[in-house]
Amino acid sequence: MRLRRTLIAAACVAVAIPFIATAQDADTEKGIEKYRQMLRKDPWTNPGLLDADRGEILWKTPRGPKNVSLEQCDLGKGPGKVDGAFAELPRYFADADRVMDLETRILWCMEKLQGFNRADLVKRPHPGGGQPIKELGAIATYVASKSSGLKFAAKAELPKEKDAIALGEVLFNRRSGPFDFACSTCHASSGLRIRLQGLPFLADPKEAREVVGQWPAYRVSSAHVMTMQHRLYDCFWQMRMPELQLGSELSVALIAYLVKMAEGGEISAPGLKR
Repeated sequence: MRLRRTLIAAACVAVAIPFIATAQDADTEKGIEKYRQMLRKDPWTNPGLLDADRGEILWKTPRGPKNVSLEQCDLGKGPGKVDGAFAELPRYFADADRVMDLETRILWCMEKLQGFNRADLVKRPHPGGGQPIKELGAIATYVASKSSGLKFAAKAELPKEKDAIALGEVLFNRRSGPFDFACSTCHASSGLRIRLQGLPFLADPKEAREVVGQWPAYRVSSAHVMTMQHRLYDCFWQMRMPELQLGSELSVALIAYLVKMAEGGEISAPGLKR
């Protein structure tokens, strides 16, 4: 009789746990969303805007071994033109003969126009927790901010642009590394969560349009701006994959795919993240 009561009690607990977990998840999500709304209530309190301002100064200031500014850097709309440029990237650039996202193009301009050493720029290009974003990232934040309010509209008409998107889709879904993970492990289903962080369904255009345009974003938890290249780098690190180099073909392809998924989505950079 005692064993029977124990088994019944255990069964009741097993049935109740999913309902408790569901309620807790709902409460957690509501709390996080309230927190996000508080952060966005006054967009001028976004610390990422300070880095956008710093990036503008870096863009316009003569620097590097050649002592020139980046105002001759062509991001796709003509030398020095930044308004709306981010909204049309990644794209193919004939002078480099490759598809580039924003950070990769700025990296190329810093090397070719200003004379910076590429190896130095891609060595530890991202900040640690509590450290300010590196100069290249600040410039990218500035340029991205000049497309805020616009919608993603990369044309992706040329063969190499289409190839980059196709490669990005393959990489997004390919399982590899010591954990046998892929980007799709966390981002190809709706309602998934890691710890308290909701995971966007990036393979779904509807959700991709809501979140991809928020990068670069100021992350409160690490107290600095993270660019999309940094976000991918961090994801690869969490999956214990080989280090993702800034400007690599792989990183650009993944960004090209994500931007394609987010086509038509509004850009709100720099965004605010937990």
